[in-house]
Amino acid sequence: MLNGKAILITGAASGIGRGAAELFARYGARLILADTSEAGGQAVAAQIVAGGGEAEFVRTDVSNEDEVRAMVAHAVARYGRLDGAFNNAGVGYPHARLHELQTSDWERTLRVNLTGVFLCLKHEIAAMLQTGGGSIVNTGSVASIVSLPLATGYIASKHGVLGLTRSAAQDYGLDGIRVNAVLPGGVDTPLVEQQRAARRPDQPGGEDKSFVKRMSQPTEIAEAAAWLLSDRSSFVTGHGLNVDGGHAVA
Repeated sequence: MLNGKAILITGAASGIGRGAAELFARYGARLILADTSEAGGQAVAAQIVAGGGEAEFVRTDVSNEDEVRAMVAHAVARYGRLDGAFNNAGVGYPHARLHELQTSDWERTLRVNLTGVFLCLKHEIAAMLQTGGGSIVNTGSVASIVSLPLATGYIASKHGVLGLTRSAAQDYGLDGIRVNAVLPGGVDTPLVEQQRAARRPDQPGGEDKSFVKRMSQPTEIAEAAAWLLSDRSSFVTGHGLNVDGGHAVA
């Protein structure tokens, strides 16, 4: 499905990003993996290479424009072009009502989850304009379209990701660049497990809102992203694809 495509994945050291790296490699993609966790990212890249795939790791903080610029430049230098990107890096949130939320927590959530996606889009699109286009997928959330309790900053950031996705899709459609988003519900990842452990006793989880009463697996989200990155979704752009077990319509 992705055979020969040069694809960048942020947040690749664990969770959805790791699942995507492993799946995309099986689909034949040539990968640049990025994360702030150097040990985790290097381990994923080494695993893919050991299995016969192509992958390199570049330590990147997506909230730092210089590092994002260098990440994209590294991908282009390594493979000669950038065909696709999965902007998946993100952080969770403290469980608090708005008036209780620390400004520093608000700013960190927006800086990584929203500004980080903006910076990645900015430099990925610039690279794709030089080589005739590509496909970009951003990781939003069910929180891009519905509310969650005690998650003010996270909801604002993920609503913003969907807005960025739609805006970029409109602005670059004639340049052969498609931009979409996957909108997961509860996913069985280390980050979500931390969020579940910290939530208040009366606060429902993603599995409670799912029609199938379970969390998704990272590979289930990665499969949706792979389709959006592939030529099989060539007429799909500006779309937020729910991968949430029905949470958004519950």
